[in-house]
Amino acid sequence: MSHFPEDPKDSSEPKSLGQQAKDWIEFRLPIFKLLDSAVGSYPAPKNLNYWWNFGSLAGVCLVIQLLTGIFLAMHYTAHSTMAFDSVENIMRNVNYGWLMRYMHAVAASMFFVMVYIHIFRNLYYGSYKYPRELLWWIGIVILLVMMATAFMGYVLPWGQMSFWGATVITSLFGAFPVVGPYIVTWLWGGYSVDNPTLNRFYALHFLLPFVLVGIVVIHIWALHQHGSNNPTGVDVKTKKDTVPFNPFYTIKDLFGIGVFLFIFSYIVFFAPNMLGDPDNYIPANPMVTPSHIVPEWYFLPFYAILRAVPDKLGGVLSMFGAIILLFFLPWLDSSPVRSARYRPWFKWAFWGLVIDCFALGYLGGKPPEGNFILLGRIATLYYFFHFLVLVPLIGRFEKPLPIPESISAAEISVKPEFKG
Repeated sequence: MSHFPEDPKDSSEPKSLGQQAKDWIEFRLPIFKLLDSAVGSYPAPKNLNYWWNFGSLAGVCLVIQLLTGIFLAMHYTAHSTMAFDSVENIMRNVNYGWLMRYMHAVAASMFFVMVYIHIFRNLYYGSYKYPRELLWWIGIVILLVMMATAFMGYVLPWGQMSFWGATVITSLFGAFPVVGPYIVTWLWGGYSVDNPTLNRFYALHFLLPFVLVGIVVIHIWALHQHGSNNPTGVDVKTKKDTVPFNPFYTIKDLFGIGVFLFIFSYIVFFAPNMLGDPDNYIPANPMVTPSHIVPEWYFLPFYAILRAVPDKLGGVLSMFGAIILLFFLPWLDSSPVRSARYRPWFKWAFWGLVIDCFALGYLGGKPPEGNFILLGRIATLYYFFHFLVLVPLIGRFEKPLPIPESISAAEISVKPEFKG
């Protein structure tokens, strides 16, 4: 006898207890229908390649960050005299604390890897163009929230690089006229980086990931409004252009997650400090300044842009402008063609931007002296030249290659002819 009352829409056919339970929940809260429409039967373009895996991989990184972060928060002490020792206690005395911390640190770097690849894929295939402008904006907001969360998390171990990195970066806000000093005092909670600063950063570092989850949900919601872009950049026109997300892309995502977890596990167990700074294993000392202060690797391109400008305020505006500029990209690029597959000039410019970003990352980790200063300024100028000059000019004067009429037509055109 069933323990679940029958609903008006139940059929007379006998059902298993599990199916009855599912129907009972679905009648009152249509969660299964929502999941099916969002993932199961959601029609996705049938030509998506593995570059589309990095969105889901970023989601995996976010989940790892949340779970390990909650565990670490149980044992961390947000006090300037005890923070460093509490991290050492997690590493040495808490059961599997070392594993949780290394997973948290490595997943932070992997999160940025996935998001940066995701962004460059969108740049290559024109996923920022109509009608996905707002989707693109939300993605940039996610990047900004990630950066804020990662910066505050880097301060928490209270090592030398944590302390001096916080001092240097927060001091930059003092460059803004009139309000700058007040912003710095508010960030510090006083007149220097000290215990109030650590408490503020700890509270915000714990809060912002949950804010990030909410923004990610909105991002996915916006994505489902007009569907995913695809390698051709051609809109879905018929049902023949799509396949159900499940099982076609769930299997593809699971394969990508398997490869990711293999690489992630290798780094966690064999090279967890590969991307860390040795100075951060020294307790913070306000009386001793490290010889070369650098942020984490994922901030280095923006740090290079900051240092490329001799004026402090100009450097700060350039650093923030490098990201704010991306909000205007849908209108800077006036070409009606989305995918770089059919834009020969744009394709060359895109790879020039990729090389330039790698160069900025390299130069951001070098001391600001000698030829590094000149190269940093050249790389910074090219970055802004790409978006403000090259992209608009290419969009106006480039002659694109013929675009296929549909996704299906593009697939037929690239398939080799069968010869019996």
